[in-house]
Amino acid sequence: MVRKIALGVLWLGFITYAFVFAPPDQPDTVELIKNLSLGQWQGINPLVIALFNLMGIWPMIYSAMLFIDGRGQKIRAWPFATASFAVGAFALLPYLALREPNPEFIGAKTSLIKLLDSRVTGVILTIGAVILVAYGLQSSDWSNFVQQWQTNRFIHVMSLDFCLLCLLFPTLLGDDMARRGWQNQQLFWLFAVIPLFGPLIYLCLRPLLPAANADVITNTVSTQK
Repeated sequence: MVRKIALGVLWLGFITYAFVFAPPDQPDTVELIKNLSLGQWQGINPLVIALFNLMGIWPMIYSAMLFIDGRGQKIRAWPFATASFAVGAFALLPYLALREPNPEFIGAKTSLIKLLDSRVTGVILTIGAVILVAYGLQSSDWSNFVQQWQTNRFIHVMSLDFCLLCLLFPTLLGDDMARRGWQNQQLFWLFAVIPLFGPLIYLCLRPLLPAANADVITNTVSTQK
């Protein structure tokens, strides 16, 4: 219950800060978002470009866990995972607050879960993240980024959203490791404390989910009858 309340308060606090206390919105925000989305990056700070595209990597990281975690929840995970591609942690926090501990995966793996469970998915996301981070750092203009962070609500909130996604990852990590029989506290903290690349390394290395839990369910139901 304490976890649920804390995550709920965090969600409300983040919303309040983003719309009340963050720097004001700028007139060119819509144009900036459009140019970033369409790849029209001329004149845009590479750090902003990298950050914007990394905010597309994060929802994929969370989806690789949410769709699996949602199998044993009373609430569906897919609406929150889908919305996170647009609004990041704003969409994920309600799910994280409402979900129950779920250290088991029940049922057969669908094609989508097999794809999300695959280490290949983790490798592809990691390569993409490495390219984006290298691009952002190689041509970075930190003074300009700091100035935009202080004056532009979109960039300010997006940066905080990125940090929040890094901090929230451990809320799903423990259960996901338990589903795979991977009980190792040292590895847990390694994956949890390294921003962005800790979760990506985890997706590349984690054991696959057990393949035949559907039979267990059938036997359990038959026994109960």
